[in-house]
Amino acid sequence: MNPPRSHQPSTGEAPWPSLPLAEWQATHDTLHMWMQIVGKTRLALAPRQNHWWHVPLYLTSRGLTTTPMPYGLRTLQVEFDFVDHRLVLETSDGASRSTPLRPQAVAEFYREYQGLLSELGVTVKVWPVPVEVEHPIPFAEDRTHASYEPAHAHRFFRMLSHADRVLKRFAGRFLGKSSPVHFFWGAFDLALTRFSGRRAPERDESEWWVLREANSHEEISLGFWPGSGVVPEPAFYAYARPEPPGLADSAISPAGAYYERELSDFILPYEAVRGASFPDAAVLEFYQRAYDGAATLARWDRAALDRPPAEWP
Repeated sequence: MNPPRSHQPSTGEAPWPSLPLAEWQATHDTLHMWMQIVGKTRLALAPRQNHWWHVPLYLTSRGLTTTPMPYGLRTLQVEFDFVDHRLVLETSDGASRSTPLRPQAVAEFYREYQGLLSELGVTVKVWPVPVEVEHPIPFAEDRTHASYEPAHAHRFFRMLSHADRVLKRFAGRFLGKSSPVHFFWGAFDLALTRFSGRRAPERDESEWWVLREANSHEEISLGFWPGSGVVPEPAFYAYARPEPPGLADSAISPAGAYYERELSDFILPYEAVRGASFPDAAVLEFYQRAYDGAATLARWDRAALDRPPAEWP
């Protein structure tokens, strides 16, 4: 079986763009807040699903979208377009509004977004404070985050597109319950989660109730994020919750992959993938090795859950 080759861009740019976190930190932080504002709209309007699957955004050919959200007898969809750099709002009755993505404070973006919703006849009540960040600033008061560099946003989108493609290939190797490939605007990561079918041990009541629901069943999650904290660079990741004993010491590949003990995650730096002869194959190898180790140690019923390698997409 030949290793999958990376798709080539049509613009003559490097197939896998470089975007160190430090290079675009200001745009990253501002965009994170903007996405939380739009993401909270989906949280408010979309019917609830297990493990918070009604909350994330999804990759499109131009950026990230909420997908259609019910609002009375209509639907509303909001998309970040990182090709033409616009925020686009559309309803199922043909109405639309848009605004350029440009340097502006979170407070201004929030006010403008609320105005566009109002013009479409949409009223949404959300908790107007970001989550999963240190020192959260209410959206209406945030004038700290006000950066937007289009080239950085577009490169980030291209990185997500690569990760989305590879995760969807990997998803086809599993026959059990699995999440969609989706983008969580709180943690700012693209994720795919597999489940054994068994409930996880009861969580500590002191744990954040959001995590108790997210981790209610045994899972192995894989994904990509632009970096934060102890991993200050873009990276692919994999983890098991609850983590089976011995996983931290199990073998992982390809070269450059490692186990980050503070996060309890396997990490494959994005730059290691960029330098590989076949980047897609490197990421698939990383996901497969991490899954193999975790599923075996956790005694998942792999005969029932795994598609045979000869049938892998």
